[in-house]
Amino acid sequence: MSLGDEAHRSYSERVIVMAPTQRDGDVTRKLLAEARVDVVIAKGWRHAEELIHEGAGALMVTDVTFADPGFAVLLNVLERQPSWSNLPVLALCRQGQQAPALREARLRNLTMLDRPTSARAMLSAVKTALRGRRWQYQIRDQIESLLSAERSLRLADQRKDEFLATLAHELRNPLAPIRTGLQLLGAGPPADAAQYRAVTHMMERQMNQLRRLIDDLLEVSRISTGKLTLQREPLDLREVVSMALEACQPLIDRGGHRMSVTVPDEPLWVDGDPARLSQALSNLLNNACKYTPDGGSIWLTLGRADGQAVLRVRDSGVGLPEDMIARVFDMFAQVNRSLERAQGGLGIGLALVRSLVTMHGGRVVAESPGPGQGSSFTIELPLAAEDSVPAPLPVRLEPGTPQALRILVVDDNEDAAASLAMLLALSGHAVEVENSGQAALRKAETFLPQAVLCDLGMPGMSGHEFATRLRQDRRFAATLLVALTGWGSEDDKRRSRAAGFNEHLIKPASVDEVAALLARV
Repeated sequence: MSLGDEAHRSYSERVIVMAPTQRDGDVTRKLLAEARVDVVIAKGWRHAEELIHEGAGALMVTDVTFADPGFAVLLNVLERQPSWSNLPVLALCRQGQQAPALREARLRNLTMLDRPTSARAMLSAVKTALRGRRWQYQIRDQIESLLSAERSLRLADQRKDEFLATLAHELRNPLAPIRTGLQLLGAGPPADAAQYRAVTHMMERQMNQLRRLIDDLLEVSRISTGKLTLQREPLDLREVVSMALEACQPLIDRGGHRMSVTVPDEPLWVDGDPARLSQALSNLLNNACKYTPDGGSIWLTLGRADGQAVLRVRDSGVGLPEDMIARVFDMFAQVNRSLERAQGGLGIGLALVRSLVTMHGGRVVAESPGPGQGSSFTIELPLAAEDSVPAPLPVRLEPGTPQALRILVVDDNEDAAASLAMLLALSGHAVEVENSGQAALRKAETFLPQAVLCDLGMPGMSGHEFATRLRQDRRFAATLLVALTGWGSEDDKRRSRAAGFNEHLIKPASVDEVAALLARV
């Protein structure tokens, strides 16, 4: 046992005194106590050793004790001090440095006092020793802080490497079938329409998977930097259940899972962001689908308890080991790395759930009887005040037959612009393409577009500048101006609106999203 074991985090400033007689000890204790110095009288070398291990500010001895065979105990303790520690030793000697035992000890932090000595000299020496001991404690804390920071950096570096490897794996997974699909389509016309639909549907699924991966990464970044803003409104959680089930239905069907849903007949109102709460519940359902064997069971229930709305997702899947329950919501946490890679995912879905739920003033907990016995994830959210006015349900208009429009596509990525133009042309629109803001302004003069789909991060003239200058022409005051970009934070959307854009779509936008906006013209 070393001095740093038991007293590792001690800040003790007590002085341990080994006096030749009880009277000497009492006098010393009284003298130091009057100066508010904590004193403990050691009853022997073994007792002194125990006291030092518990924590000490200084050790006071006399030349009488040097002749004691137990003096070797003290030397052994002091020699085994940790690197930061150098316990002050105050020695009261009649012979001064000439004491043989003292010369042989070669103590590193020794203060010699004449014996007898004055009260002022003793008190001054004790205070100086304790002041030095405080500096040692500060050095120890700094060393431990640096070591802790180093450990954290190493762990973060390890997690970063693991995450990048997983990210590369997850990005390659959907890219491989997309590339295969392109090669199939490029090899010649498919044998029949069914084969063509199968290939294109497969490519669409894989593209959606890529988009989900990127969206999750962006969401985590926005939350960690405080840039995610909730669009809160009075919300019936039954709608959140419906939205999440609709989003996850393909995954449920693919696994052949038995889905049981229980919701109350009456609404459960919370003050929440529909998109974010649906995202959180969808992540829990996706997690249940991924880790439940094909044909397994998933239960989704919504209820109330103790003034809280309670959403619970339970499954008959692989379960959680006890040591993972507390860590399952940590960023990049993975229960079983080989299984995680087999199922797909970056290990950020549950961390995102916790962040979104916490932002709503709620909490999420995980439970599991153990591996192979399924898991349960419960979201608790505060119910809205009873006098809260529910938001009116939005009126959903069925789109009519789309009219042919003049559409200008502006993007410095030539492939992205050309492919979007071809897609729009298939719907009967007249489409022009430009790859810079300056060229697009010139084209608008003659083409007079009714709608413009414009990238933001273009060299030369940015999309924001293009929109501002286009709006300065009164002919384009009513033109539908849509930002089509990879930048999707709330700040990005505010900048788009300020520049004159009507809408802000995040790449890759779906055909349905674009068509819905064009139907408004």
